[in-house]
Amino acid sequence: MDDIAREIGISKKTIYQSYSDKDKLVHAYLEREKAEQITMMEEITKSSKNAVEEILNAMQFMGKTFSRINPNLFYDMSKYHHESWNLFKAFKEEYLMKYVIRNLEKGKEEGLYRADISNKTLARLRLEQIEMAMNPSIFPPDKFNHVDVQIQLLDHFLHGIATLKGHKLINKYRQIDEE
Repeated sequence: MDDIAREIGISKKTIYQSYSDKDKLVHAYLEREKAEQITMMEEITKSSKNAVEEILNAMQFMGKTFSRINPNLFYDMSKYHHESWNLFKAFKEEYLMKYVIRNLEKGKEEGLYRADISNKTLARLRLEQIEMAMNPSIFPPDKFNHVDVQIQLLDHFLHGIATLKGHKLINKYRQIDEE
């Protein structure tokens, strides 16, 4: 709480007037982030022309989000803030899982993703990749930039599920000219 007070330039007493303890503060932060994520992801879905553009736009948004979040937040939540960790896990299962599955279904319908992939399996893989990239014991922050790790994992995932038509579209969006 000392670090938080110092960072935002207020006294601990002022923080405690709004939040009785650090758990409540972390939980309030997570609730706000969750609402913002849902709003932006729905906006991205509506504004994207296809599944590939949607996933690339979602990753760009997530990159901005991850760049302002300390990767230790997830580890700390899992270890010390169980109510917030459970909220994150529920968000992941109830919203993000459905979001990824919807994108996979859309990509298959558009002929951009392979028809033979299992939506549930690949959606679970993608969500675990996101969480794994934030794990400091797997990707130590002093050796890896967690935003770069997220981008690399998404690129690997996307190329693994894409059809030839999808690969061409990925290259077009990334402005890559190769056969």
